[in-house]
Amino acid sequence: MNPSLRLLSYARRYWPHLAGSVVLMAIAGAAQGIMALLIKPIFDRVLDPKLHTGLTPLLAHPILHRQLYLEQIVPLQGRTVWTLVSIALLSVFLIKGLCDYLGNFLISYAGFSSVMDLRNAVFDKVLKQGAEFFESRSIGQLMSSIMNDVDKVQVATSQILADFLRQLFSAVALIIVVVSADAKLALVSLTVLPFVILPTRLIGRRIRKTSRGTQDRQADLNQILQETLSGHAVVRAFGAEGYESRRFRDAARRLLKTNVRYVLQQAISSPVIEMFGAITIVALLTYAHTQIKANTLTAGDFTSFVIALLMLYEPVKRLVGIHNIFEQALGASQKVFEHLDHTEEIAEKPSAPKLTGFRRSIVFENISFHYPGAPNGFHIGGLHLEVKAGEVVALAGPSGGGKTTLANLVPRFYDVTGGAIEVDGRDVRDIGIASLRAQIGIVAQDTFLFNDTVANNVAYGRPGTPMADIRRAGETALADEFIMRMPHGYATIVGDRGLKLSGGQRQRIAIARALLKNAPILILDEATSHLDTESEMLVQKALANLMADRTVIVIAHRLSTIRRADKIVVLEKGSIRESGTHDQLMHQDGIYRRLHELQFVTAGLAAE
Repeated sequence: MNPSLRLLSYARRYWPHLAGSVVLMAIAGAAQGIMALLIKPIFDRVLDPKLHTGLTPLLAHPILHRQLYLEQIVPLQGRTVWTLVSIALLSVFLIKGLCDYLGNFLISYAGFSSVMDLRNAVFDKVLKQGAEFFESRSIGQLMSSIMNDVDKVQVATSQILADFLRQLFSAVALIIVVVSADAKLALVSLTVLPFVILPTRLIGRRIRKTSRGTQDRQADLNQILQETLSGHAVVRAFGAEGYESRRFRDAARRLLKTNVRYVLQQAISSPVIEMFGAITIVALLTYAHTQIKANTLTAGDFTSFVIALLMLYEPVKRLVGIHNIFEQALGASQKVFEHLDHTEEIAEKPSAPKLTGFRRSIVFENISFHYPGAPNGFHIGGLHLEVKAGEVVALAGPSGGGKTTLANLVPRFYDVTGGAIEVDGRDVRDIGIASLRAQIGIVAQDTFLFNDTVANNVAYGRPGTPMADIRRAGETALADEFIMRMPHGYATIVGDRGLKLSGGQRQRIAIARALLKNAPILILDEATSHLDTESEMLVQKALANLMADRTVIVIAHRLSTIRRADKIVVLEKGSIRESGTHDQLMHQDGIYRRLHELQFVTAGLAAE
């Protein structure tokens, strides 16, 4: 679809507002034309009443009658005409003002609302994207697209669209006035329009390209800002303030260059219009001088014509500027539509059935996998694994072996490239995604908490949860004690990413969140890897409460935390090398035993 039509398609829901605005703006435009028409009676019948053709026969009367006409009738007729004209002027201004105000409100409401729908659609589309989408794009660039790019579109579809209708109907009304006053003269005067429109179209295309460049530079600036503020501790620790400042300044300078280029391109249309306007006015004055001398054109006719033409000059000039702003919005909308058109890597089949509960097993049936962005990199090939309901299965092995990747395939953060993952005998690709993920609780190594209250973080995804249930989850996760010591208890704001809390506290809130979700399948991804010994002990106790009566997949580097697992699966380079209990694997001279002994020696040296 044409980008302009696609943008306007979001306004279809608000067609009554648009229709009302069009009608009101048309009335306001007609009022603009009537203003120009009222100039003629002012010059012909108020300022020079002798030219009023309806009274000229009286001049043939005797001297007495002529004297009476000049002294009494003429002033009376002048005052009457002026009264009518002044009332008409005031009425036209009032009608124009009211229609313009109401029309502007309606079109702005429709514009703001349609852009709100567009922004919501982009946000919803981005939320549905898989991990690959976010791996190939920076958060700062996505934020810039959803906010800055859509803001450009918002300006064009609200204030500028209102101005477009206003100027368009004014131009149409004034063209009618000009043509009705003197068709030949109008034809000559309007021949300059093609010389204005053609350069404007060429300039508009360049503006659209420049606008896309401006938005990209702004996205770069956003990315640097987001990274620097998020990683401010690292910046300070490495004394990189100067480096980040230079990066920001360089990006700001690139943005300045594209902004200046846009201004130069947009501004060139104004002198072009003014030059052709000046040529037209000079030609008109020359023509009018000869016509008035020949008595074929009255001063009122010409004044009305010229004023209408001058009034037409402003809408034409505004419409050219509006066209340039629309081109800028179209340039900004390219990235927005790219996100909307991006195919979802993790798609749900139409009418996919819901998964209601978990009863038997999770089976990795001869699966293959490679990351979409790196087909020649890490891969899993021909892997088979069964996790029975109620089992605790641990994934161990060297870094980069595929432990986290395997766990991420269960909730469909990625899809397998071969084979299938089955939950209770059903391929996860055939199940509704929301219902699948509702059966899975996850406690990750890097706990993410929102800049919200403790209670809202614990009850995330479950709005309206009673405080008693939140408090019970906090108690089971061994988090209630430290939460109640906080200034406002469960109503305390935890800060950006939970920075007001220690690592152990963040993990226990994440465990409380998983407890409240009460999913039958639990994935623990290195949940204690960054904690000190005391925090780890508390978190391990909380995890023990969480793991009770659940099917658990545990990923751990610290092999001491998985000794009691029902099954330990050792992964290396995307393949299962060993499988068994802790005791069974320790009796084998394999990877698990080597890693266990290496960690034991390391722990002993650390203790010394």
